[in-house]
Amino acid sequence: MDAFFAAVEILDDPSLAGKPLIIGHPGPRGVVSTASYEARKYRVHSALPSVEAMRRCPEGIWRSPRGARYQQVSRQVMGVFEQFTPEVEPLSLDEAFLGIEGSLRLFGGAVTIARQLRQRVHQVTGGLTISVGVAPNKFLAKLASDLQKPDGLTVVDPDRIQQLLDPLPVEKIWGVGPRTRDALHHIGLREIRHLRRAGLELLVRHLGETSGHHLWQLAHGEDHRSISTERGSRSISRESTFEIDIQRGPASDRFLREAAEEVARSLRDENLRARTVRLKVRTGSFRTLSRSLTLEAPAQEPGPLFETARSLLAEVKLEGEGIRLLGLGTGNLIPQSSPLQPGLFEDRAAVQRQQVVSQLLDRSRQIEGGAELERGKLLSKPPEDSTIRDSKTHASKPAVPPLDDPTGG
Repeated sequence: MDAFFAAVEILDDPSLAGKPLIIGHPGPRGVVSTASYEARKYRVHSALPSVEAMRRCPEGIWRSPRGARYQQVSRQVMGVFEQFTPEVEPLSLDEAFLGIEGSLRLFGGAVTIARQLRQRVHQVTGGLTISVGVAPNKFLAKLASDLQKPDGLTVVDPDRIQQLLDPLPVEKIWGVGPRTRDALHHIGLREIRHLRRAGLELLVRHLGETSGHHLWQLAHGEDHRSISTERGSRSISRESTFEIDIQRGPASDRFLREAAEEVARSLRDENLRARTVRLKVRTGSFRTLSRSLTLEAPAQEPGPLFETARSLLAEVKLEGEGIRLLGLGTGNLIPQSSPLQPGLFEDRAAVQRQQVVSQLLDRSRQIEGGAELERGKLLSKPPEDSTIRDSKTHASKPAVPPLDDPTGG
């Protein structure tokens, strides 16, 4: 997808078209998620600190990321891909590999499929564009998809692979980040042609056996990996960087509840259950810590996700530091239709209550103009004098359920 998050925001608000749009949080601790092509002219890009983005592009228009909306559009796009081939390997919300060898005869060739994909995604999403790379392997296809953005189509001629690769900078190789790039530059290797001429022995000596061989193969356009369609390798997660470090307690609980709700909603939307819950913590000093736990029973509701993440956070040794970033993720995903063995000590009544609430929440999202419902646990406590009158008894009662309501309602 082309500048995916920004493109979705422009799709939903056409007045943003043609403007330097930045998706992220403009606070002193924020980072850019993505930027429109107009903002990229000011060298604003993903992962750039927001303070630097504001300095480079003071006229930029900022929008906060809307994860649920991006996931909704991503599902539309992946659905289009699956109309052309069952071999779809998502890399992220906005990128995927498609194995089309078995679809060539049905649809009339690789280039025809690429053109139809672009047209179909544009139609289904209401105007979003994609850039496609057609090539003999994953590395070359990913490389090609980035060469003529936005709305591009690049076909790699199998007989001219080296002519394509040689003049490109080494950072165009998938997996060569700033660290590896700097290491290669240090020994005078700046273009892919330089890697080939340097020889395998030099690469292994400076980068190690595995990385050296891997880079050597990619510099020659070789990539023998196949398309992976295993759902179990996927994950669904949500994380956030806070403007001010938070402490373990009510603030972290609040975020984990919201994250569990959002992740559970995505699981339900995709008819999946999660076997594993993962926690990511980054402290004020940028120490990054992670924990994970395999659940006794695969989960699809927010309750087990929250409780597990909360217990994992309790085990993290913060050493007096605040929490800069917190993330809740799920892995080892299985289809919702898989046989489900309840946990030995699972409260089935509580689970059923959560399922009923989830069904109501899901239905409310499908009704255009309907009420925006939230699970009671996510609501803020009302002021002490905030009451509603019972029409029959005239007794006062709280406007919302207490935050520790055990039913999860």
